[in-house]
Amino acid sequence: MDLEIDQKPVQPKKFYQLLYIQVLLAIIAGVSLGYFYPALGEKMKPLGDGFIKLVKMIIAPVIFLTVSTGIAGMSDLKKVGRIAGKSFIYFFTFSTLALIIGLIVSHVIQPGKGLNIDPSTLNGAEVEKYVKAAHDNSLVNFIFNIIPDTLLSPLSGDNILQVLLVAILFGVALAITSEKSYPVYDFLHALTIPIFKIVEILMKLAPIGAFGAMAFTIGKYGLDSLKNLAMLVGTFYITSALFVILVLGSVAWYNGFNIFKFLKYLKDEILLVLGTSSSEPALPGLMKKMENAGCDKGVVGLVVPTGYSFNLDGTNIYMTLAALFIAQACNIHLTLEHQLGLLLVAMLSSKGAAGVSGAGFITLAATLAVVPEVPIAGMTLILGIDKFMSECRALTNVIGNAVATVVVSNWENRLDKERLKEVLN
Repeated sequence: MDLEIDQKPVQPKKFYQLLYIQVLLAIIAGVSLGYFYPALGEKMKPLGDGFIKLVKMIIAPVIFLTVSTGIAGMSDLKKVGRIAGKSFIYFFTFSTLALIIGLIVSHVIQPGKGLNIDPSTLNGAEVEKYVKAAHDNSLVNFIFNIIPDTLLSPLSGDNILQVLLVAILFGVALAITSEKSYPVYDFLHALTIPIFKIVEILMKLAPIGAFGAMAFTIGKYGLDSLKNLAMLVGTFYITSALFVILVLGSVAWYNGFNIFKFLKYLKDEILLVLGTSSSEPALPGLMKKMENAGCDKGVVGLVVPTGYSFNLDGTNIYMTLAALFIAQACNIHLTLEHQLGLLLVAMLSSKGAAGVSGAGFITLAATLAVVPEVPIAGMTLILGIDKFMSECRALTNVIGNAVATVVVSNWENRLDKERLKEVLN
């Protein structure tokens, strides 16, 4: 069953009432305040942090309800396993492709060449906390962190994979018990309506959150911090844009939709991510929009939350690009064998990174910790501009997950193509 849709005629909103216009104006205002009054801009940080915290509050219920009711509504449980399998094939393929593209672009443009940094002069103290977080993020710890302490504890936490595990188990249990569980299913389905209404209410605060986050970022780091490392930032943004337009655009074309119309459809979520430097605030709205675009509810529930941890195209481009930037800056020659090793390690360490601001830096530390040829202390070279690249990482990740949802729905013949065409046009 799908969410009920109000059929009453809706008056078109005036331009200033549109969320993406409000967020865009808030971003411009935040950048201006941070640039002209940096001290005041830094004090706006609680506005951004508060908004992200509000949205994270609602993410667990949204995922649980969407996934559990989506799976319970499937007549064949084999479809659940098949959708999950196809999703991971897609994730693995395009995540690996993103890593390879980052590697190739690093060689072509060589953004770190000419800096001639002596690795012994680098102070790794500033990145020590990221290195520690990377060590704590071992494969065993990652797997155990997926298992919650209790059945209900994930609903009060912020671990997406724990919520996903409990939701899948609950959905399967509802499907197996069938008619006996109808009252529970009907209750959960009805509960999705007020929960998504809460999301709608919280999104009205998005401009305030975007304003606070951008004012703090520009106030603390300043636009001047981009000058010395503009080549790396520019290379990363251009590479990510080309990945979205050429790679994901080709995938979209093959599956019957236009990537530019698709991006226009997601403009609210894109600007929200740009303003907050985090992909998490966009998650509830993205799930609702994917359903509205004709994607099956069960597919949306499985692909979007899972993709937030396993389908991180932007993070993967960043990792190989940043690793080779450090090597080039320190005049370290990496053989083909070293680069393939870097690729394999990055492929593993990128899985399970959370879709929040700063996670890409921790994942980079985890990768470099296993590749001794590139000094971890070299991360200090990009620490100052990492904040400016986190927006692009999050944007690319969100777009990649949205495309993946449509593709997997299409593979499963659970995509309403007429509905998709209607919303994109």
